Amino acid sequence: MSQAKQQNLPEAEAAPQQAKLIEGLALAGLLAALLSLFLFAKLASEMREGETVGFDNAVRGWVHQFASPGMTQTMTFISLLGYDILMAELVIAILIFLRIGWRRAAIWLSVTMVGSVLLDVTLKHVFHRPRPMPYFGDAPHSYGFPSGHALASFCFYGVLAGLIVDRVERLSVRVAVGVLAAVLVLAIGISRIYLGVHYPSDVVAGYIAAAMWVGTMLVIDHVGTRAVKHVIRRRKQS
Repeated sequence: MSQAKQQNLPEAEAAPQQAKLIEGLALAGLLAALLSLFLFAKLASEMREGETVGFDNAVRGWVHQFASPGMTQTMTFISLLGYDILMAELVIAILIFLRIGWRRAAIWLSVTMVGSVLLDVTLKHVFHRPRPMPYFGDAPHSYGFPSGHALASFCFYGVLAGLIVDRVERLSVRVAVGVLAAVLVLAIGISRIYLGVHYPSDVVAGYIAAAMWVGTMLVIDHVGTRAVKHVIRRRKQS
C-alpha cells in the first residue's frame, strides 16, 4: 500500500502490524463465547420445565393479531434480511471494506459471522428445542433455540455498525448507523415471531447469545483501535 493511501486510512486501520495481536484476541473471544453455554443453563431449564410457556403464548398471540396478507409479505421480506439477504450483504460489506483499505474491519466482520454460526449450531444441538407450528408455510427443519436469524442479524448488523462508528468522525452518521442497525435487528426478531417459526424465548435467547459475542468483538476492536491510535501519535511525535 502506498504511503499516500496509508495516510488516508482511519487510524483504526493504519497500523497493520497490530492485526495479529488483535486477531489472536478475537480467537480468545470466540472461546469465551462458547463458554456462554453455561449461562444459558437457567434459561434452558425454565424453557424445558414449561416456565416460558405463558410468555411465549402471550407474545405470539399479541403479534399474530396484526396478521394480514400485506403484513405477511413485509415480514417475510424482513425475515430474509436476517439470513438469506444478509449473506449477500456480508460479502458486499467485506469487499467494500477491502476496497477502501479497512482490512481489519473486514477480518473482524468475517470472524464475527463465523463465530455466530458456531454459536448457533452449538446451542441448537445442546438444547434440541422443537419449533412451534408456524402460522405461514412450513417450519424449518432445524431446532428452534436460539433463533439463528436473531443471533446472526444481531452479530452482523451490530458489529457492522460498531466498526463503522469507530471509524467515522461525524456524530450524525454514527447515530444514524446505530439506530438503523437496532431497528433492523428488532424487526427481524419480530418477523420470526410473526411468521410463527420461533417462540419469543428463542428470539430472546438469540439476542442474548449474540450480545455477548458482539460485545466481545467490539470491545477487542475498540481496545485495539485505541492501541493503534496511540502508536500512530507516538510516531508523529517522534
